Amino acid sequence: MYSRNSINLLKGLQARLQSTLVIAEHNNATLTAITQSSITAAKKIGNDVTVLVAGTKCAEVAASVAKLDGVKRVLVAENEAFNGFLPEAMTPLVLEAQKQFKFSHIIAGASAQGKSLLPRIASKLDVSPISEVIGIKDADTFERTIYAGNAVLTMKSLDPVKILTVRGTNFEATGAGSSDAPIENGPAGEFKTDLAAFVGQELAKSDRPELTAAKCIVSGGRGLKSGENFKILYDLADKLGGAVGASRAAVDAGYVSNDLQIGQTGKIVAPDLYIAVGISGAIQHLAGMKDSKTIVAINKDPEAPIFQVADLGLVADLFKAIPELTEKV
Repeated sequence: MYSRNSINLLKGLQARLQSTLVIAEHNNATLTAITQSSITAAKKIGNDVTVLVAGTKCAEVAASVAKLDGVKRVLVAENEAFNGFLPEAMTPLVLEAQKQFKFSHIIAGASAQGKSLLPRIASKLDVSPISEVIGIKDADTFERTIYAGNAVLTMKSLDPVKILTVRGTNFEATGAGSSDAPIENGPAGEFKTDLAAFVGQELAKSDRPELTAAKCIVSGGRGLKSGENFKILYDLADKLGGAVGASRAAVDAGYVSNDLQIGQTGKIVAPDLYIAVGISGAIQHLAGMKDSKTIVAINKDPEAPIFQVADLGLVADLFKAIPELTEKV
């Protein structure tokens, strides 16, 4: 029989032995906001936080990570194999780091990169990944949404290593700390893979903020009737200093490109102000924006489901209401 003091001592020792790895997402120049949110989530677990920064020329990013509150150590891995941040090359790096440091938790943002990388790591470690985490109860217990965001599931993981992607909109981005964390070299090795090769990428250039980081979003649906009509949303967004989004219906109709899609199969956003224009409010769309601080709906159909989640609703013809609103801003 163990005494209560002995059990508490063992628990304290176990907590000290546990540590969390956060996989940084960046463009070799700047860190993404979702990584700062991931660090906040990692701090809630209560373990020491190590951040892995992998790339081709990422010393500047590593230095900025070292300044963030709660980060105890930064591992830097520079290798041409990480050009394009392909999960096929990143996976063996993370596995080598896990072999060396024995992390109890591995966390990344629920972004395209995180969603493609962490399931591979979980498979190699023979554990179950936990996706789209929105809350952390303790080191083993997590919250995530199910049924397109209509229910919240609280689950406890018994796996020896917890693999998590966290939804950035549910965790505040961590800020600067009082001191810089030490920067160390990450695992070395030959991480080049023949499974995939990075050819190139084309980035859309815009003066508007990126959707997932925007404080204000003006979003359009099938009610806009054409891609040309999205111009009235761009005009309003420019006046408000916001971004433009779209429902899946508008994307599927070819009005705008799919990088603007918001919803269960698009981007998850939570701006201070979300203006839904000509969007009926399908459950899949609501799953991507219902955490917004203030939701304004403009639709000519008074029975549109979007009004059930809106803080402010206007039943009107959007082609008259939006230009009038833009003029008054």
